[in-house]
Amino acid sequence: MPVEARRLIRKMRGGAQAHLIKASDGHCYVVKFTNNPQHRRILINEWISSTFLAYLGIATPAVTFVQITQDFLDQNPDAFIQLGSQRREIQDGLHFGSRFPGDPARTVVYDFLPDTLIEKVENLADFTGILAFDKWMGNADSRQAIFYRARVAEWGRGPETPPQRVGFVAEMVDNGYVLDGPHWRFGDSPIQGLYFRPLVYRKVRGMDSFEPWLQRIRYFPEEVVDQALKSIPTAWCQDASAANNDSEKVNDRDALEQLMERLLRRRSRVGDLIEACRGARNEPFPSWLKK
Repeated sequence: MPVEARRLIRKMRGGAQAHLIKASDGHCYVVKFTNNPQHRRILINEWISSTFLAYLGIATPAVTFVQITQDFLDQNPDAFIQLGSQRREIQDGLHFGSRFPGDPARTVVYDFLPDTLIEKVENLADFTGILAFDKWMGNADSRQAIFYRARVAEWGRGPETPPQRVGFVAEMVDNGYVLDGPHWRFGDSPIQGLYFRPLVYRKVRGMDSFEPWLQRIRYFPEEVVDQALKSIPTAWCQDASAANNDSEKVNDRDALEQLMERLLRRRSRVGDLIEACRGARNEPFPSWLKK
């Protein structure tokens, strides 16, 4: 169910010019708007990614639709998009919301950790899983992640984990440029999707290190894809031609269904795409065992 925007907390960094907003369910969400500078398709990419990541079991924020009303815009005049010297008003309607991990006044969220701490991240293995995901989805951006402290009991791999222990966890965020962003195509550059810190791949010894995610992608259910497509708001799929600079308008719903068919055919290629990463600059897998 959608939640309703109540109060603007602050604007966020990044090309999409997302805003951190308190919503009617008491949670705060990083909200990307349909008329953001990167294109409306970015929201579709984010929504599909969140559904797929939940199935794959890779840590990512909970997401929802955030209803922006005219009353909210009237009461929060600082909620707008800045394009150079021009102000772009946010449209009312449903927008994409990614839940902030806790109370912004109390929870410190980091986008960088020093080496001594990143090695202690409780779910560091998720970085290998998300690389498989990014290769499958054709993420044209480098991998983005956030880190914050949480009770390890929520993230531990077994009942023996002491519930009182607090550690750093990672969540994978900012998936707007999967499917090559607004272009909806697959570029497959060896460096795309890699996290900028090779340290997160220090335990990668070979293709076995990317399990169970490779297996889950290889047999990814078409039903999950259908579920994601059916839940996308109609307003997010309006006819548009700006993304491809075509003279004829393209029906985004039809284009998206065709893209998902291509995506399903790519499931068996993910291993080869990961192998191609090994030829990227600054060898990302220094511990990969030689045959």
